[in-house]
Amino acid sequence: MDANFISGFCTQTADILNFVGWVITLIKIAMPILIIVFGILDFGKAVVGADEKVIKKSVTTLGIRVVAGLVIFFIPSIIIWLFGLVNAYGKMVTDFSVCQTCLIAPWKCNVTVSSDTY
Repeated sequence: MDANFISGFCTQTADILNFVGWVITLIKIAMPILIIVFGILDFGKAVVGADEKVIKKSVTTLGIRVVAGLVIFFIPSIIIWLFGLVNAYGKMVTDFSVCQTCLIAPWKCNVTVSSDTY
């Protein structure tokens, strides 16, 4: 595999990474909202039913949803941190910053790739 291809990977796939970054951003916004809505619905049903087992189950379900939401929220940041360890390899620094920007802050990703790059 050509070293130039690997070193220019992030720049060449900037459009795809930008799309993935927007999807991740939407999930980061929607996840807490959905956890709150489903938590309110579960607790509402449990309180109306007045069954202690149902209330305990809804608390457990909410806890699991919160943990899952936190994991989903922080996975992109952890992955970027891990790839940041690679960031020290000189020539790839600029290219990696394109990946990082497009995934973490897609609104700042404005890389245009010329057709002679491929």
